Amino acid sequence: MEALAIDARGIGHTYKGGHTALEDVNLALGTGLFGLLGPNGAGKSTLLRIIGTLLVPTRGSMAVCGYDVTHEPLKVRSLIGYLPQEFGAWRLHRTEEVVDTLARMSGLDKRRERRRRVAEVLALVGLESVADRKVKKLSGGMVRRLGVAQALVHEPQVLIVDEPTVGLDPEERMRFRQLVTRLGQDRTILLSTHIVADLGGGCREISLLDAGRIVFHGPPKALLDQAAGRVFEVITDAAGMERMEAEFEVVSRNPDGNGIALRAVTRDTVPDGAVPVASPTLEEAYLAFMAARGRSEAARQDEETETGSDRNAA
Repeated sequence: MEALAIDARGIGHTYKGGHTALEDVNLALGTGLFGLLGPNGAGKSTLLRIIGTLLVPTRGSMAVCGYDVTHEPLKVRSLIGYLPQEFGAWRLHRTEEVVDTLARMSGLDKRRERRRRVAEVLALVGLESVADRKVKKLSGGMVRRLGVAQALVHEPQVLIVDEPTVGLDPEERMRFRQLVTRLGQDRTILLSTHIVADLGGGCREISLLDAGRIVFHGPPKALLDQAAGRVFEVITDAAGMERMEAEFEVVSRNPDGNGIALRAVTRDTVPDGAVPVASPTLEEAYLAFMAARGRSEAARQDEETETGSDRNAA
């Protein structure tokens, strides 16, 4: 039986002000790339902070590679690499210098060993050719890859990545997805995002977090299967589009020779005159799942609720 890298059992967290961010979260992750998906305010940041030993859960237990996050935080931190949503405060430092400095902070004291490891991780993320370039001269995608390099320099068994593609162009997003898919072959990567496309096709399993609870956990195909018959296309006019947008979660709208082509999801049955989509995308499957729960993407909670609570946490 595969050893668990992340083992959460009945995790709950309530902040001092009374806001419950997590309730009875159970998660068992082995080796591979895993997605943590959910709307803003769902509790993703709180869960990541608990895994990273930055926050003590008020209920339940959490272990990383067998070590308890509450009672053995130093051991857990040595096993975790973390790429935060914002990484770029080293603008005047050289790429190699950033990784070297953080490697020393991670405990790599021997200069020769550290230089070898820094060179290895820069090559791993495709930055060896810009090792002498200052961070301010790097593209957004390169900065994200630099963030991965610093997170991997101490050879962690678990890598946590928070909102990885914010601000990246489509080509950089694709390169980043390819990188984390490759890295997930021999370690555990937990990728937290509210952008479904970030998960790509290399994700082993997806966990959907909504209002502090895991409401779905399984392979992407299982989520796609649940969307069967609930994603549709229809040609309509401006008035029809307005009615559709009021009743359904519209995914896309494009001009058509006969009017406007809409692609949308429904929580129940496909409306008259619409054609079911044979192969929905993962994003459409996610929207269909949330629609069935009575949740609309337009009605997401503001993430400030969660991040504000984090700032006030004990």
